[in-house]
Amino acid sequence: MYINACSTISHQNSFQNENWINELVPLDIKSELITPDYKEFIAPAALRRMSKIIRMSLACSKDCIQQSGTETPDAIIVGTGLGCLADTEKFLNNTLTLTGLIPPTSFIQSTHNTIAGQISLELKNHNYNITHTQNSLSFEHALIDAILCLNEEDSNVLVGAADEAIPLLDELAKQFGLDEITHKLTSGASFFMLSNNKTEASKAQLVDSYTVGLNNSSPGDIIDDFLKRNGLTIGDIDNVLSNTFGTVSEFEIMDTFNATPVKPIDECSGYYFTNSAFGMHLGVEMLAQNSSKRILLYNTLNNSNIGLTLLQSLEA
Repeated sequence: MYINACSTISHQNSFQNENWINELVPLDIKSELITPDYKEFIAPAALRRMSKIIRMSLACSKDCIQQSGTETPDAIIVGTGLGCLADTEKFLNNTLTLTGLIPPTSFIQSTHNTIAGQISLELKNHNYNITHTQNSLSFEHALIDAILCLNEEDSNVLVGAADEAIPLLDELAKQFGLDEITHKLTSGASFFMLSNNKTEASKAQLVDSYTVGLNNSSPGDIIDDFLKRNGLTIGDIDNVLSNTFGTVSEFEIMDTFNATPVKPIDECSGYYFTNSAFGMHLGVEMLAQNSSKRILLYNTLNNSNIGLTLLQSLEA
């Protein structure tokens, strides 16, 4: 499958910036989400009613479509770990503070499938659309679904992921003893146009994606099996992009991959459940710059879940 467009809104200057991977800076407590002028993508009247996660997703989706030259995606597939948190919090607050009938709007907008649904409505696209919510593996499940669609009869699939941070998450992190990630919980959205057809806009290839949930097997064995089914070994991988909540040390991950360079993406993306999508955009740009031939995304954001995604350059 060819990756014909990528778009990311993050704490990096990644949106509509071809050189953004050369401008990466480690996040700190003062880092903020870098957002575009959403009025260029969304009508002002509609914009006022949209939460941050919907704004990010719509802007990235429309940017992807413009880049790829695809008028109508055959499917719209989204992954999200926590969904529309701002609207969920608003709805729950309403149930506690309001008497009588509760306005349904915030409940309707809080459901996870609001993301794919809003994109579909905005694009007036009546094809297949779905949002996958599988904890830290949500984006990988969206990719697997996209691969299935492309292996059937679809030619162009818009796939992406988004999660938003709200102040309540930092409070919950403290309560669960995760003080080391307090103020590092971030928001982000990344979308991609996947296609069976190589075009002048093609940037890289998506070879495969695989997940293992609630697993106690050796990560090394899982990785070896995944690469083997794609006719590769660890020695064929030029770079590994990994993410973790800090519970797996960088040295453990480096040991797993022997001499293959490992780059943690969390230091640039912050922590959110689908930041492996940020990693995929980062990997695509590395391949497009011809600095690598094959990149493996190693998602261990949740220790018991492992997500693997294999990318390769157009020339590989």
